[in-house]
Amino acid sequence: MAIDNVAINGLIESAADHYRIDTKLYNNYQVKRGLRNPDGTGVLAGLTSIGEVRGYVIDNGERMPIEGKLMFRGVNARKIIENAQEEGRFAFEEAIFLLLFGFLPNKKELDEFNEILGNLRELPESFTEDTILKAPSPNIMNKLARCVLSLYTYDDDPENQSLANMIRQSLELISRMVTMSAYAYHAKGHYYDNKSLYIHSPKKEYSTAQNFLHLLRPDSKFTNIEAQILDTMLVLHAEHGGGNNSAFSCRVVSSSGTDTYSAIASAISSLKGPKHGGANAKVMYMMDCIKAGVSNWTDDDELSKYLWKIVNKEAADGSGLIYGMGHAVYTLSDPRAVVIKEKARQLAEIKGCMDEFNLYDSIERLSPGILTEKIGNKKKPICANVDLYSGFLYKMMDIPEELYTPLFAIARIAGWCAHRIEEVRSNGKIIRPAFKSVCERVKYVPIDER
Repeated sequence: MAIDNVAINGLIESAADHYRIDTKLYNNYQVKRGLRNPDGTGVLAGLTSIGEVRGYVIDNGERMPIEGKLMFRGVNARKIIENAQEEGRFAFEEAIFLLLFGFLPNKKELDEFNEILGNLRELPESFTEDTILKAPSPNIMNKLARCVLSLYTYDDDPENQSLANMIRQSLELISRMVTMSAYAYHAKGHYYDNKSLYIHSPKKEYSTAQNFLHLLRPDSKFTNIEAQILDTMLVLHAEHGGGNNSAFSCRVVSSSGTDTYSAIASAISSLKGPKHGGANAKVMYMMDCIKAGVSNWTDDDELSKYLWKIVNKEAADGSGLIYGMGHAVYTLSDPRAVVIKEKARQLAEIKGCMDEFNLYDSIERLSPGILTEKIGNKKKPICANVDLYSGFLYKMMDIPEELYTPLFAIARIAGWCAHRIEEVRSNGKIIRPAFKSVCERVKYVPIDER
């Protein structure tokens, strides 16, 4: 709600200039904005053995593009997915085990681990009523952050930072995230959208992907292909190195010595942003604009003209961005996008959505040339990123748009928890980068003389 006060509004206008810093000063002081080097690579701010994101190699001081790779504890994430699918099982829980414990489980270990997760999915007594239903939120991510913070009060030992206690907290949070997300969604639908309220109990024998679909849908029905595809999405989103905004936020907050719940809530708050986890919703809005503005989806010339309107800030949200294209690290390909595109094609054939899939494919094909010409940088290839096809895939599964980013959180909490534990046990120093003050010195004037 805006403050309806003439005096306050005048102060706000006066304050505006005090929150602007001349962009030239960043270059003058060699500030690496966004913790990025001039060539776009990230500033080396830490070490990790949890995840690795590879999109280029340095050869004779030059960045050389390569096909992207995503590694969990040195294991190719795609191999985890492919092996699980070959054996007809789900992969996300195996990825969680690998990220938390550092090694691949055998069948007995994985079965026991799945049982532990299944037993932890129920929320504490009265939590659903007191924390979710009595205080619903119009934004599911906001509600998730509040739920995680509230779980602190249900923990008998919340501040203990021993390895055993942090892993116990991590397992509880990872297991409950899917339940909290579904319940927060139904509460929002009931109290804000006047829909019927559905609260199903999670099933111990179900995987995370199965439980999400079970808890989401009023009739709890879903197909195996839907559960398998969602499981794949969860694996691909589970971890992405320590430098992504939400994992780094978790590590920064953890380095202060605070509790697990505060650290994970900070990561959720970071992921909520449209420049991070909310980017797939931006893709969906852009696609709606393209569908409305392009009469013939198969006409490359017409589609290219509209994409040029987007980059010239004349269409879509006016940002000049083709959402779903380009990545800070990946160059020739985003390995997540490659897998998601395969799944999107598979589901589009089943659902009869190939015309729409082909439109996405055309955007992926045409955008790099347009963006390269617009930006003028031919050294870094531009590829589709994880967000281009993910929203389309969720849409075909009838998953509401307000759950796209919470699904990201359901997956990424596995990586966050691993990064928090590693930060607490390995780094030992509070993260505190320097900021240069560029404020002019001002003489204090007594109040009666102002």
